[in-house]
Amino acid sequence: MRKYRVIGLMSGTSLDGVDLAFCEFTFATGKWKFTIPVAVTYSYPEEWKQKLALAHGLTAEGLARLNVDYGKFLGKLLNQFIKQHHLSPDLIASHGHTVFHRPETGFTLQIGSGPEIAAQTGITTVCDFRSQDVALGGQGAPLVPLGDKLLFGEYDFCLNLGGFSNISFDENGLRKAYDICPVNIILNRLAQSLGHEFDTDGKLAASGTIHLGLLEALNNLDFYVQPAPKSLGREWVEMVFVPVLDPFELAVHDQLRTVSEHIAVQISRQTQRKPDGKLFVTGGGAKNVFLMNRIKALTGHQIIVPNEKIIDFKEALIFAFLGLLRYKSKFNCLASVTGAARDHSSGAIYSG
Repeated sequence: MRKYRVIGLMSGTSLDGVDLAFCEFTFATGKWKFTIPVAVTYSYPEEWKQKLALAHGLTAEGLARLNVDYGKFLGKLLNQFIKQHHLSPDLIASHGHTVFHRPETGFTLQIGSGPEIAAQTGITTVCDFRSQDVALGGQGAPLVPLGDKLLFGEYDFCLNLGGFSNISFDENGLRKAYDICPVNIILNRLAQSLGHEFDTDGKLAASGTIHLGLLEALNNLDFYVQPAPKSLGREWVEMVFVPVLDPFELAVHDQLRTVSEHIAVQISRQTQRKPDGKLFVTGGGAKNVFLMNRIKALTGHQIIVPNEKIIDFKEALIFAFLGLLRYKSKFNCLASVTGAARDHSSGAIYSG
């Protein structure tokens, strides 16, 4: 029974930092098992926050340069992580940082040059997990559900509350998954307009009042009645979601309260296929006490929140796992989830 040691690297849309998780995987009696001996979030220096936040407006040359520079930055960060914790990984699996996600027009882009990471660390690196799926007609997202199925299959629903919420579950023997609605990408934006990095425990939202007109307008957005597979990106938030908020000219606390209710409503709608199900919740939003209480109130599900390491590093863990599957030439993208033409093994591999 071989043990595989993989570092998973994830940078989320909220720009709170880079998650690095050193994971160990074993396969026995027909099941994958994992541990996360070490995991750390490295906060972005302000310089890199600005660079990544403005990346979508760069020229082609500027974006190509940023991709290389960011790969070098990640490589140095990985070396620091490996040295500090005396690690000996077999593989690095890097999701990178999403700049564009436009599957409806046939492209997606996650920067953080894989060749640079492999060159900096000397360790074989898997990256660019989404492009092949989009080329095969898929959404390129969400990719986490295969990890949900193989690592957390005992739960009826796996719900992640990150920049966006996404859900996965089994239906008629197939894994289904899709993005539900924006979460931290909009909650953090609103909190930051009040001088807070984020809304701690949802206290700012709890102090506001629901505006029924805004709530109805948000719940009636076209995306919510589109069939799966479907996914969301920063562009949709800026071009569709925020323009619904602005005309109401509400106090920020009321916007936070109304958006939080909207999130809970949308999640409850997607979990009613099994009203008494077990709902496994991870991601930064799982720490938002007010939001979690609203989700619990509207779904009535048994909600399971794991230990803090899995809450914080589940995506890094699963991308480590997807990287391992790619390295072993196993399927790591499911057509039933993304809508691609077929199941496939996705990701570019660069030798260390």
